Amino acid sequence: MESTIQNSFDEAKKLYGKHGIDVGSVLERLSRIKISLHCWQGDDVRGFLNKGRELGGGIAVTGSYPGRAGTPDQLRADLDKAFELIPGRHKVNLHAIYADTDERVDLDALAPRHFENWVAWAKAKGYGLDFNPTCFSHEKANDGFTLSHPDAGIRRFWIDHCKASRKIAEYFGRELGQPCVTNLWIPDGYKDTPIDRLSPRVRLMESLDEVFREPIDESYNIDAVESKLFGLGSESYVVGSHEFYMGYALSRGKTICFDSGHFHPTETISNKLSSWLLFGKQLLLHVSRPVRWDSDHVVTMDDELLDIARELVRGELLDKTHIGLDFFDGSINHVAAWVIGTRNTLKALLRAMLEPVDRLKEIELEGDFTSRLALVEEFKSYPFGAVWDYYCWKSGTPVREEWLAEVKRYEREVLFPRTQAKGSVVG
Repeated sequence: MESTIQNSFDEAKKLYGKHGIDVGSVLERLSRIKISLHCWQGDDVRGFLNKGRELGGGIAVTGSYPGRAGTPDQLRADLDKAFELIPGRHKVNLHAIYADTDERVDLDALAPRHFENWVAWAKAKGYGLDFNPTCFSHEKANDGFTLSHPDAGIRRFWIDHCKASRKIAEYFGRELGQPCVTNLWIPDGYKDTPIDRLSPRVRLMESLDEVFREPIDESYNIDAVESKLFGLGSESYVVGSHEFYMGYALSRGKTICFDSGHFHPTETISNKLSSWLLFGKQLLLHVSRPVRWDSDHVVTMDDELLDIARELVRGELLDKTHIGLDFFDGSINHVAAWVIGTRNTLKALLRAMLEPVDRLKEIELEGDFTSRLALVEEFKSYPFGAVWDYYCWKSGTPVREEWLAEVKRYEREVLFPRTQAKGSVVG
C-alpha cells in the first residue's frame, strides 16, 4: 500500500511539475490551514449549560442516530477521534452553552472560569478555539428577538451575554497564543411581513455598538457578525440581513461571516469573497451545504465548495480568511460527519492549489479564452487524489475510506454503549 501511494504521488508530481506546480510547496501550504470544527455537530446543538431547555431560535436537528455526546468529556473525546482522522492541526468552535461547569450560571454571567477545562484540553492537544454567543434556546429568546428586542431589559440581557462572550474569547486567545474568532448570530425576525422594518435594525445597531464598545486586541479576539436570509419563525423578515451586516461591519471595522447556507437557494457566496475583501480586512466562512430550505447539511465536495476554494486560492485570499464548518445532522454518525465535512473542505482547497493559477491568469489577460477553458477543464481530471492520499499518509491519518473502519470501531466500543447505558435511543 505504501509503495503504491508513493509511486502514484511521484507520477502526479511529474504531471503537475510540467505546469510549474511545486507539489511539495502546495502540501506545506495546505498543512498551515486551520479548519474550525463546530462542537454542536457532536451533540445535536444541545449544550451543557442549564440542561433541559428546548432547542429554539429557528434551529432544528432531525435524526436520532445513537451515541451523541452527553458530557463535555464525551464531546472532547469525540472531537479527538475526529482530529485523528483529519490531516493537519485545526481548531474547535464552541458555543456559549457548552460551558464546562457545575456552577448554575445564566448566559449573561458566563466568565472565563467556566471554560477552563476546554482551554486546558486545547492547550494540551495544540488546538485553537473559536467562540459564539448563544442567542437562542433560552426563555428570553422565545418570542424570536434578542439584541433587537423592543424590551430594553431583554436587550440588556443579550448585550451582557455578548460582552461576556468577547471576554471569554479574549481569554482563549491569550491562553492558546492564537486569535479566537467570535461570531455573533441572532435569530431575530418576523414570521410574517412586518410594518416597521427599520426600528428593529436601529435597536440592533445600537445593541451591537454597546457589545463592541470595549476594544479587544485582535491578536486575541476577532469579532465577526453573521447574516441569514430566513429561519424557522422568521420567514418574512430577518433583522440581521446580509445588507445590514455588510454596512455594519464595514463602518465599524468588523469581520463578516458568510455562511454558504444562508442565502437564496440559487445564490452562492463564492462570487462575494473578492468583493468583500477589497474593503474588509478579514473574512469568516461557515462552510455548509443548503438543501432546499435547510441550510446546514454535511459538507460534500460539490460545485460551490470547489468554487469557494478556487476563489480563495486564485485571489490569494486565504491569509485573510478564517474557515469554519457549520452543519448539524442527527441522522448519521456524529464523528463521521465532522470527518467527511473537514476532509472535503481540505480536498477542495488542495484541488484549487494544484491548478496553474499564474498561467491561467496570463492567458486570460491575453484574451485566449479557449485555452483558459480547456486547461481548467483538463485539470479537473488531474490526479489530485494521489497527492491527497500522500498527504494523509505522511500526516499519519487514514488514506481514503480507511478512516470509516476506525469510526465504526469507535461507534461500537464508545458511542453505542452511551445509548445503551441510558436505556433508550439518543435523539
